[in-house]
Amino acid sequence: MTRPLLSIENLHVYFKSDNGYTEAIKGISFEIEPNQTVALVGESGSGKSVTSLATMGLLPPQQSKIDSHSKIIFEGKNLLEYSTKSLRKLCGKDIAMIFQEPMSSLNPVFSVGSQVAEILKIHTTLSKSEIKNKVIDLFTEVGLPAPESKYNAYPSELSGGQQQRVMIAMAIACEPKLLIADEPTTALDVTIQKQIIDLLESIRQRRQMSMLFITHDLSLVGEIADKVVVMRYGVIREQGDAQQVLEHPKDIYTQALLKCRPQLDTRPYFLPVTSDYMTQDGEKIASTPEHLYQTVKQRQRGIQGNEEIILEAKSLRKVFTSRKGLFKKEEFVAVKDASFKLAKGKTLGLVGESGSGKTTIGLLLMRLHEASGGKVLIDGKDILAMSEREFEAYQRKIQIIFQNPYASLNPRFTIGQILIEPMQVHGIGKDDAERKQVALELLKRVSLPESAYNRYPHEFSGGQRQRIAIARCLTLKPEIIICDESVSALDVSVQAQVLNLLQELQDEFQLSYIFISHDLAVVKYISDQVMVMNHGDIVEIANSDDLYHHPKHEYTKKLLSAIPKGI
Repeated sequence: MTRPLLSIENLHVYFKSDNGYTEAIKGISFEIEPNQTVALVGESGSGKSVTSLATMGLLPPQQSKIDSHSKIIFEGKNLLEYSTKSLRKLCGKDIAMIFQEPMSSLNPVFSVGSQVAEILKIHTTLSKSEIKNKVIDLFTEVGLPAPESKYNAYPSELSGGQQQRVMIAMAIACEPKLLIADEPTTALDVTIQKQIIDLLESIRQRRQMSMLFITHDLSLVGEIADKVVVMRYGVIREQGDAQQVLEHPKDIYTQALLKCRPQLDTRPYFLPVTSDYMTQDGEKIASTPEHLYQTVKQRQRGIQGNEEIILEAKSLRKVFTSRKGLFKKEEFVAVKDASFKLAKGKTLGLVGESGSGKTTIGLLLMRLHEASGGKVLIDGKDILAMSEREFEAYQRKIQIIFQNPYASLNPRFTIGQILIEPMQVHGIGKDDAERKQVALELLKRVSLPESAYNRYPHEFSGGQRQRIAIARCLTLKPEIIICDESVSALDVSVQAQVLNLLQELQDEFQLSYIFISHDLAVVKYISDQVMVMNHGDIVEIANSDDLYHHPKHEYTKKLLSAIPKGI
């Protein structure tokens, strides 16, 4: 019997807190065999990334500690007994890691070629010219277009998918035996995500590597993993063969995670969440909550053609101009004569790859970008032709929820100040006491306690911050809300909670949504009509079910074929 490449035994990790130390990893054990892919799955706070950082020796020594009885055995040797110098020699060469966010991991002031070359300088004896040739070969292997020209390119000049390919090239530069991929496809388009998954698997097979693939997206797991380890709150809830765990999960938490994800073949009235099936302590709930029986009832979606139109875009166009050299200007057409309608109380889904023009359309509708041409009609009036003063009255009607709730909430404001400020600006409420009452009611409406009013954004999770962002939108009582990738970075259960909230608000207030996302399963679940964009063009608009079952355009077919089918 072969020896495991990596064996984590009884791992306990503690972090400093106000009351001493808090246990983040609670005695977990699992193994990775040679030439095997193990998926480490769980929601935020489960301990996935902490486990990988402990393996790489990257936990901050001043803020954390690992129990003396814990072991991380790599090729028969306990990494926890290595000196910092010895571990540094090993990591990057025999064990390498791809981090979640390439733009944060790549140094913006150095070319991507020089950053990959740095790894080879540290761990090999290759000459300068040999290193450059090796880097270009690596760029070719990971599928970077024009690899030689990319050597001197800076991270900001590459797309998200290309940046992730550079990170993969960096990770495999020294031919590691174990590759740790920490959420490598989060926030990538479905087609780019598929390309990265296929690339990682082909490299793993070609180089006979093992891989620890960390993700919160269970739909990806069946595409790449041989074995699955499911974590929650620092404890392993279930582990085993990938197909067995995904098709016949034994643990209630695994079962709940699988049920939270929107499915392409069904549309329940509301999505289940983990708390519907288990307690906070992880125990199975004896009786299923009554509203879950409503999931048997299917929600009908679609546009009949006789609905009231609340917003209409006509030949909407956006051209970006950049300077190339001293006298020459270069034009990029981001949106090409886009025309579409939004019905009252309905959801228009907007899908396409990065650079397709999805977000640009959202920003044009909000007048956060100045349109190069076209009209946007609300109540029969063109909001693009209005003065700033005229638009103020219409600004209340159309609001936007951005992708990143960490960046869109002012960290210096309390939640109360964040909610009251829009009402003050637009003269809503006779005084601050009345505005506070509205804010407290909205917090309750988005399932947050009154105590949240005096707290700051950093005290909340990502899902809670997104609820706060939704509450802020509702302070102005809008008729249209643009959701720009507003659930893309959330765990499946939190994502289900936010989608359910959006649905409840739409049912209650007859809100109209423009729902921008790269997650096609989510778009199908929430949308009545779907608009597909490619390179600034609208290539297809159809009712949600019609488009998914009978796509007409080749690009739409390409997008749908890239949806992970691992479950």
